[in-house]
Amino acid sequence: MAFGSFNQETSSAPMSEINMVPLIDVMLVLLIVFMITAPLLTHAVKIDLPTAASQASNEKPETVTLAVDATGKLFWNDQPIADSELPTRLAATAAQTVQPELHLRADRETRYQKLAEIMSAARTAGIQKMGFITVPEH
Repeated sequence: MAFGSFNQETSSAPMSEINMVPLIDVMLVLLIVFMITAPLLTHAVKIDLPTAASQASNEKPETVTLAVDATGKLFWNDQPIADSELPTRLAATAAQTVQPELHLRADRETRYQKLAEIMSAARTAGIQKMGFITVPEH
């Protein structure tokens, strides 16, 4: 007999009620714990930040587009260049005071080896920002 007493003479039916007192005690303890910890989670440190007079820079760095077609020919801002000319152009671009971003456009059929060589030459020249231009799928 589940939830029954050990004395068979006084109780013949099993006890059918759940004792709710322990559950209520646990819920009250959890409520108190959450009430104490909730203000600690939203605590902010007040800091008096320094002020400085400066103007925002409206200069956008120029972008250099380097395109590679399927045959491996290079185009610097849509002008064809030789492979031997690429390292000098990359070094000159990296030496500018405001370094332009290098945007690399490659044909779908371009070999990965060619792209790896271009990225390695750009990193060696000191280009900091480089991105790939792609066409979004529809």
